[in-house]
Amino acid sequence: MTLAEFDRTVQTAAPDLLLVGIDEAGRGPLAGPVTAAACYIPTDLYGNEIISQINDSKKLAPAKRQKLYNALIKLPITYCLGFAACEEIDKINILQATFIAMRRALAKFDGQNIFALVDGNREIPDIKHKQKTVIGGDALSLSIAAASILAKVSRDNYMEIINKIFPQYGFCGHKGYGTKQHIEAVKTHGPCAEHRKTFEPISSICGGLFYNK
Repeated sequence: MTLAEFDRTVQTAAPDLLLVGIDEAGRGPLAGPVTAAACYIPTDLYGNEIISQINDSKKLAPAKRQKLYNALIKLPITYCLGFAACEEIDKINILQATFIAMRRALAKFDGQNIFALVDGNREIPDIKHKQKTVIGGDALSLSIAAASILAKVSRDNYMEIINKIFPQYGFCGHKGYGTKQHIEAVKTHGPCAEHRKTFEPISSICGGLFYNK
């Protein structure tokens, strides 16, 4: 079954609802926000050349991912991004911050009748929309895969922007993930405002002054 066929099957079961895919990027890094995207693709676009190239963002090379992103946002789709900053992650933990980012992404669809397809195995708490979790959804569902591209590229672009503010950490390369280069830079320069102070080894480098609540 193709990604579009999966979404068509779900849409057939809920013909009166807009099918909105939701995915996130940035749960694992040591720095930067966690980013969520919610994306609705009209069914008459399922055969579009650009749409047919959509796949799980993790399976796409960065250049291909950026190219698809640039083309995707020019199509008549409806999408919204949501972010939770590192301060929020440190305050309430990464899972709850991810839910906040997802709710913010869904804000564009407030008042609309939607059926949310959520990547993973956890429903988003405190939303009124009908929702269904899809494990490995970014490799199964067209709308979730599109959301994965939107979230990943948007977050990567943000990390390249903050690299200009904090060039000593090399954010443009590792995008905040815990590479050896990144960790050594934190040891040398200390953490910056974009680092998650409750994540190891950042917490230990900070002297254990921060903790998850």
